[in-house]
Amino acid sequence: MDNRFFSEYFSHLNEMNQSWWKDFQPQNTAFTSPLNQAFNDITLKDSKKWMESALSRPDSLAKVQMEWWEGQMNIWQGMLTFGKEPVPFISPEKDDKRFLDPAWNNEAFYSYIKQSYLLLSNKIQDQINGLDGVDEKAKERLSFFSRQALNALSPTNFLTTNPELVRLTIEQKGENLVKGMALLQKDIQSSADVLKISMTNDDAFHVGENIANTEGKIVFKNHLFELIQYKPLTKTVKATPLLIVPPFINKYYILDLREKNSMMRWLLQQGHSVFMISWRNPDASMRNIDFSDYMIDGVIKATEVVEDITKAKQINAAGYCIGGTLLAASQAYVAAKRLRNRIKTATYFTTLLDFAQPGEIGAYINDEMISAIEKSNAKLGYMDGRSLSVTFSLLRENSLYWNYYINNYLKGNSPIDFDLLYWNGDSTNVAEKCHSTLLRSLYLNNKLVDPKGIEVNGVYLDLTKIKVPSYFISTQEDHIALWQGTYRGALKLSGETTFVLGESGHIAGVVNHPEKVKYGYWVSDTLSDTPEAWLETGEHKVGSWWLHWNKWLQNKETENDIPALTFGSEANPVQGDAPGQYVLQTLPIMTEKISNI
Repeated sequence: MDNRFFSEYFSHLNEMNQSWWKDFQPQNTAFTSPLNQAFNDITLKDSKKWMESALSRPDSLAKVQMEWWEGQMNIWQGMLTFGKEPVPFISPEKDDKRFLDPAWNNEAFYSYIKQSYLLLSNKIQDQINGLDGVDEKAKERLSFFSRQALNALSPTNFLTTNPELVRLTIEQKGENLVKGMALLQKDIQSSADVLKISMTNDDAFHVGENIANTEGKIVFKNHLFELIQYKPLTKTVKATPLLIVPPFINKYYILDLREKNSMMRWLLQQGHSVFMISWRNPDASMRNIDFSDYMIDGVIKATEVVEDITKAKQINAAGYCIGGTLLAASQAYVAAKRLRNRIKTATYFTTLLDFAQPGEIGAYINDEMISAIEKSNAKLGYMDGRSLSVTFSLLRENSLYWNYYINNYLKGNSPIDFDLLYWNGDSTNVAEKCHSTLLRSLYLNNKLVDPKGIEVNGVYLDLTKIKVPSYFISTQEDHIALWQGTYRGALKLSGETTFVLGESGHIAGVVNHPEKVKYGYWVSDTLSDTPEAWLETGEHKVGSWWLHWNKWLQNKETENDIPALTFGSEANPVQGDAPGQYVLQTLPIMTEKISNI
């Protein structure tokens, strides 16, 4: 492995990428995209920087190369004594589930392949981590995309180098591959510009029947959203109603899956009057809808309707992910316009307000990539939700992408029945203009934390003007909204702020029903200057954060319970049953002939 190794490695990957697309595109024009060229260009530029840095420090490069050679020799020596000294030279990380088959440890051929692959992966990452003279953003992209490439080339992903697949194919006489090809063709037909692998059996779930079936009515509808008012499950309810603002890049029913894990049903059982926004799935007619439209015609309008129906002076509001960002921006707008504040308390589920630390999604955030995305979106009038879904899956590629690739296409297994994964695959588009605002104003330029950064209708959005009590719930293993980043956003508000850190990740850590007693949380009475300092003072609690949040809401309640509310009002009458029509909107299926498989 000489000084040309890394340059040749990335050139080879780029050639593979271009060759695959060249072969695939002529017969599947729906898969063509300027994103691919932008990805190629950025990868080559970053790899060039890598090589320039490496060659300027030949001692550092030589050290990594020597460590690689020594590691290879140790692996070879282990093979010569295989069976006598079973301890491998290098082993996978504890959370790496790719190499669980006994043959990876018990058979010399597969043990060698595994260890050589892991050694190469580690040394390439070591080389990137040791780069000098390369800006951190470029280094993060190199690390991320190198990991993507290395995990794509894992021996577990190929039939001839995966012992489990070899045995299975022999046992089934190749029938698994025939079934897998059929599943692949079906997935290609329902994908956009990148392959979206099915994670669950779509036929097992039906929105409004066995998921998203908490009883309620549609009490308002405009061009952006339908408002669901849920049927009370108690004779009396809290005086202050609760409005939930889900992300407009996902469908709302992640909070109302099945009865055993529905947050909506649980909140109703606790005596809350719950309203839920159900966003419309954008099409080309909505290309000019912007983030500010979701604020004014979305969140603020929903608070007006809830006030009219309940006659409450103020409401509790909660926003999930970008829905929380939208909720905060709406409050800042109300304050700047000196409008009457209808929000009594605000809760933020895994919400970024300060986008300086966006996590691994930041690998896609640069001007060149955003320009390519905008060019692609301009053809459709929206960001295709299927591509967005794959992007988030690739942030955890081994557990959310390649394992399904192996299970579906190489093992020939049909996906399992899993409500959460059904929701994950029920993609939602993002309007063209709004998506551009999200990428440029929030992620790239972090303008929301600048008091003069974002102007809407003649006023600036200043988060420091938000003075209502706020509750932040973030999760320790969140790879979409890093909790350290959400914590820094919580510090931007001026009101009383409670920060809670849950166990698990972006979805499982939030949808954490108390009956399961699965994940705990950390809480502290005070906010520290840094997230690390806060965690040192935080106290770990057993049980779901839902219980802590419900108590927090109760402590903010100043009025006695009232009789359960009826549906709608004279100004906002019932328009139909929940879950409504917007949530049922799905993305079109490709009809192009697929022959180049």
